[in-house]
Amino acid sequence: MTAPSQTSATPRDGSPSRRGRWPLLAQRRPLVVYFFGVVALDLAAIAYLLIATPFHLSHLAAFAALTVCGAVCIEATRRLGMPAGVSRDLLSAWWLPVVLLLPPVYALLAPIPLQILLQVRVRATVVYRRVFSAAAIGVAACAASVAFHAWIPAPGELSSGRALPILAAVACAVLFTALNTALIAIAVRTADPDTRWRELLWNRESALLDAVELCLGVTVAIACALNLGLLLLALPPVVLLQRSLLHAQLQAAARTDPKTGLLNAAAWQREADTEIVRARRTGETLALLIVDIDHFKRVNDTYGHLVGDQVLIGVAGTLRSQLRDYDVVGRFGGEEFVILLPRADVTEARRVAERLRSRVGRMAVPADHAMVTVTISAGVAIMNMHGNDLIELLAAADLALYRAKELGRDRICLPARPTAPPPRTGDEMTG
Repeated sequence: MTAPSQTSATPRDGSPSRRGRWPLLAQRRPLVVYFFGVVALDLAAIAYLLIATPFHLSHLAAFAALTVCGAVCIEATRRLGMPAGVSRDLLSAWWLPVVLLLPPVYALLAPIPLQILLQVRVRATVVYRRVFSAAAIGVAACAASVAFHAWIPAPGELSSGRALPILAAVACAVLFTALNTALIAIAVRTADPDTRWRELLWNRESALLDAVELCLGVTVAIACALNLGLLLLALPPVVLLQRSLLHAQLQAAARTDPKTGLLNAAAWQREADTEIVRARRTGETLALLIVDIDHFKRVNDTYGHLVGDQVLIGVAGTLRSQLRDYDVVGRFGGEEFVILLPRADVTEARRVAERLRSRVGRMAVPADHAMVTVTISAGVAIMNMHGNDLIELLAAADLALYRAKELGRDRICLPARPTAPPPRTGDEMTG
């Protein structure tokens, strides 16, 4: 699940505040309202359906078997390790059969034990994220389950092989995925209004993974409808696929800074070198920016390192949201970020840098009884004007950044033009 960032803090005297004890209270008010709305809807649906649904032993056995399969996949995740930040799993392979084969109340209940297991066995996070995750999945799954059972009154028809039940299952699986993605995207957008919708919804990679989960879930549901024992045959390939997926995510995590999600210094340098070689070959221009958060130590000293981390995350997200897909942005260390702008000249580089400075200046991170704001300074260097390779460009941008700080911070600077050497006199020429 993608969840809003934690922004709680502990006062400098060490005594936890109300917001420190309850991180959700440190979030934006619209997010808090949205969180309680989704969770209340989920709990109300559970309470109503628990009363209205007759329970049968066969349904309980199928629910338990699918939950155990999900738990096995989670254990496989734990043994391999899970990268920090946003990660994908294949648990929908077990949620979708619950949606399609069992009464809707089971769809509401299915995420709860698995989210608890993820919290306890894989990676602990702030509890409200797990609660919201379970509620969002439950609401989306319940809606898809209600739609499928209204369309196909006897879910066992999935085992008949007829086109209509299978098409209905696929349509309801798509409905589940769309609703779940939308609920989570709204939460992230509410937490950070500057985040672009296209970053929260689907890109090519996430759409492909959703399609894989959909196919797996429908296939497992058909196998369960035929015979519950076929889960023993479905489990190993799903576990193998999940391990392969997490292995790819771990490889990607090795390239990124765990705190901000941007490229780390080594990965950024490799990609920047590639872009510079390409620019030389094609004769195109290119700009390099070094961005530094002004007085960042003061933020840590005043509000604590947890709030400082949230400022770093917020600045990183703002930078990424204002850049093009092919711009190369990374965290260079501490409070410094580096950005490579392919095909950008001086005018374009200045315009982008000013936009980043303005956006970061309007950003605010909640802390105890205050909203933390920061400014940035940036140094800009242009290829073939201030340097011809990465080292020269970094040195020139760093000098420009130093100049911006000397001039008072919260500004953009280019390297000072070198002064021309004085003309040589006739005596010097003949001496």
